Amino acid sequence: MSNPYLSIVIPAHNEESRLPPSLAKIDAFLRTQPFDAEVIIVENGSHDCTYDVAQECARKYAYVRVMQSPNNARGKGLAVKHGMLAATGAWRFICDADLSMRIEDLIRFLPPESDGYDILIASREAPGAVIVDEPHYRHITGRIANFIIKIVAISDYEDTQCGFKMFSGEVAGDLFAVQRMIGIGFDVELLFIAKRRGYRVKEVPINWFHDPYSTMRLWDDSINLLREIWQVRLNWRRGVYG
Repeated sequence: MSNPYLSIVIPAHNEESRLPPSLAKIDAFLRTQPFDAEVIIVENGSHDCTYDVAQECARKYAYVRVMQSPNNARGKGLAVKHGMLAATGAWRFICDADLSMRIEDLIRFLPPESDGYDILIASREAPGAVIVDEPHYRHITGRIANFIIKIVAISDYEDTQCGFKMFSGEVAGDLFAVQRMIGIGFDVELLFIAKRRGYRVKEVPINWFHDPYSTMRLWDDSINLLREIWQVRLNWRRGVYG
């Protein structure tokens, strides 16, 4: 498909069980929309049959493409960068495989709802957001991480780490070309650069449904996030982002 209106990029690490039902929901949603779309699944360092399952999905849905991160390396940021730079949509949406945000809410990230913004980020903490079934300890950990992000990197947003974000095609091409973080710190990196380049960013409150089988490694990923945030500031001072 050439130049679809929407590209949906799904980073996939050990997602063999969640990809088929999630893609079925995405397909049902896309069938109700008037625009063309592509779905790009980027497998990264899985230990299960995610890549094979993704290929089966691509055979079932003609608009699905399957890629692997360079050298099949693990890292959500690496997978997202690879997929977003391969995408050709006028709008490009990062989408977690667990669909903790209802795919129907994607409409709120597209024109005319986007209202002239360059980037729209789903937020579990903005006024109007609803969190369903999240364990208290995970919520507290997320709030602590966001507090540190506000102090160290960027203070404008209540939730930088939600896995659902929309970029205009032009802005995506600019930001992901200079992205350096390969782990979960890539979200902060992109927003950090976007603010300094004058792009307009909007937080969109969503209903978020906790997935008890999340592949996030709570403590390890939190520590890695803080390391990458610090590296972003160093990169900026050194002129890495141009």
